[in-house]
Amino acid sequence: MLAGPLRSARRCTFLTGLAAMATAGAPSTPCHTNRLINEKSPYLLQHAHNPVDWYPWGQEAFDKAKRENKVIFLSVGYSTCHWCHVMEEESFKSKEIGEIMNKHFVCIKVDREERPDVDKVYMTFVQATSGGGGWPMSVWLTPDLKPFAGGTYFPPEDGFQRIGFRTVLLRIAEQWKENKDALLESSNRILEALRQTSEIHVQGQESPPPSKEVMDTCFQQLSRSYDEDYGGFSKSPKFPTPVNLNFLFTYWALHRTTPEGARALQMALHTLKMMAHGGIHDHIGQGFHRYSTDQHWHVPHFEKMLYDQGQLAAVYSRAFQISGDEFFADVARDILLYVSRDLSDQAGGFYSAEDADSYPTTTSGEKREGAFCVWTAEELRALLPDPVEGATEGTTLGDVFMHHYGVKETGNVDPMQDPHQELKGKNVLIAQCSPELTAAPFGLELGRLDSLLQECRHRLSTARAQRPRPHLDTKMLAAWNGLMISGFAQAGAALTEQEYVHRAAQAATFLRTHLFDPTSGRLLRSCYRGSDNSVEQSAMPIQGFLEDYVFVIQALFDLYEASLEQGWLEWALHLQHMQDKLFWDPKGFAYFSSEAGDPSLLLRLKGGKLGDMAMDQDGAEPTANSVTVTNLLRAACYSGQMDWVEKAGQILAAFSERLQKIPIALPEMARATAVFHHTLKQVVICGDPQGEDTKEMLHCVHSVFSPNKVLMLADGDSTGFLYRQLPFLASLERKDGKATAYLCSNFTCSLPVTSIQELREMLSS
Repeated sequence: MLAGPLRSARRCTFLTGLAAMATAGAPSTPCHTNRLINEKSPYLLQHAHNPVDWYPWGQEAFDKAKRENKVIFLSVGYSTCHWCHVMEEESFKSKEIGEIMNKHFVCIKVDREERPDVDKVYMTFVQATSGGGGWPMSVWLTPDLKPFAGGTYFPPEDGFQRIGFRTVLLRIAEQWKENKDALLESSNRILEALRQTSEIHVQGQESPPPSKEVMDTCFQQLSRSYDEDYGGFSKSPKFPTPVNLNFLFTYWALHRTTPEGARALQMALHTLKMMAHGGIHDHIGQGFHRYSTDQHWHVPHFEKMLYDQGQLAAVYSRAFQISGDEFFADVARDILLYVSRDLSDQAGGFYSAEDADSYPTTTSGEKREGAFCVWTAEELRALLPDPVEGATEGTTLGDVFMHHYGVKETGNVDPMQDPHQELKGKNVLIAQCSPELTAAPFGLELGRLDSLLQECRHRLSTARAQRPRPHLDTKMLAAWNGLMISGFAQAGAALTEQEYVHRAAQAATFLRTHLFDPTSGRLLRSCYRGSDNSVEQSAMPIQGFLEDYVFVIQALFDLYEASLEQGWLEWALHLQHMQDKLFWDPKGFAYFSSEAGDPSLLLRLKGGKLGDMAMDQDGAEPTANSVTVTNLLRAACYSGQMDWVEKAGQILAAFSERLQKIPIALPEMARATAVFHHTLKQVVICGDPQGEDTKEMLHCVHSVFSPNKVLMLADGDSTGFLYRQLPFLASLERKDGKATAYLCSNFTCSLPVTSIQELREMLSS
């Protein structure tokens, strides 16, 4: 998620040429309360005391705009967005600007994380008409919700080659008064063009694209964009892109003995190591920041998002499965420690995010980005003054720590990465030296160095806990909780950590309790931490979107494979049926992102392509249609319902043109083409769940990376859910009374295997 314009450069996109005027400064203490005070979203509540007469998205605002014939100003953002904070401080807290907004517009605030459907419709417009996008998103709509002008962040005042927000507001108000018919005609024309260019459907090709072609093209495109020195797939900014890494792992698994397969694995593992060493990784507080503003993974945008932690925990666990290198397992544990400690609700759910900005001290009046995380050399020397016994004479803990983490007396942040001098004189920790290169100049043994650095990190963690913490967005989203459940479940299975599986199950129970309506059988989008630490719901709960179903279903499949509790499987299949009912397009194929029937949504989108530009792609999060291909194939394996395989193929056919031309934009869907064409292996273990021989076989399955397998346990209970779904399981037996493995394809099974070595070879073939 791009937090509006990147921190390294203030950027303003606007769609009409409007003349310039000046603006006034914002008062420091606004004295106003608007309708947002009644909302649950932390983002909306942040704006509840603006002098702007904000409305939440809804009929009350729409009726007012029509009744008074006013333009709607729509502002979309989220609570941990740095540039959303900037625009609020500069413009939305200004009494003068607030008066202009209230006089000429009906002003609506939307939390993009609560209402991704609204965000996607208007972001489609902004991207199509300006060539860029981001948050805060600012869009002007006719009273019937059709957009005619928009952009991202606007500075309050006019400047060199930029237009101020106050000027924009007055100019649009004047245009609405003088040239209303022209604006209405323009908005109708734009909307019709968006409808045509955003449509995804099968175009003459009824079958999925060939897997080899798609996979090879995607690998070549990733390889060309790969940074050989620092890993990742661009120079700067650099984002953690688990979708790319998962693709490369799958490509390697299908080409293990080829130079291309070796390169795919090297690209993925090198990227993961460089990220873990970099400043994007919080070496003191654990977890990963949003993205790096530079090529070296050094200076991050400091917010932390739940969806990053969930996906990265899973991908580092896979890296451990493949390589056997404990380094990757340790990073996965580090992420899960952060989430368990800082993003976990006591009822079992996971919070959305931590902010980038915080107060440098308890007496500060202004927040700064990264203040919670950065250090001066002086601070570190004061915290780590102890002489190191056995090291070269005069060496202190501070010397060792500062050498290892690239600390400089004057700060280690390039001014080019800090245009507003928020990090001047500060250090962002980055592991610049290998343990060997750190230990050598101080005459230290590697084991001793590790314990010293651990002691240093502990001290810094204690000191940092005294600083004012960043804002915590305690909204809990079904989709992102699903991604985090997958992270815990996959790590628990791969690392043999049962506590992680228990945590995943606790979160899944939370979802079923607080974000699922058993009466309707439908998911809800969000819930919230109340003032007394209870879990609260909006007066009008938001219904789940496609991504909520897709990520929760994926999570439940992952949790079943880690725990073998069939109840999760049963719920997953129920949700898949509900997803089909609510979102499937039987004419053009693939799933819509939102339900039909909401008159306030001008477009019903599927994601994918907008003209020649990616409107939605496998980026920070994979697109729902990409993930659901594999979900459908897994669902078919667990239920025997082969119409789900047909649906998976139809999605791939609908996206065929894009998959063949620019699969790098959809690496998760490209990966799914291989899963589709190679057919999932049903790995069935027959045995007593409590038996040591069964546990040993299950451990073997979890320790091998096999991207096209599903796991199930045949425990002999013919009345259980799985046996009712898959009658063929009743014909599988244990050989000589021992736990026995079968490798099945389309419910036809191989000869029984009781040897762990044979099972491992079977999984790796």
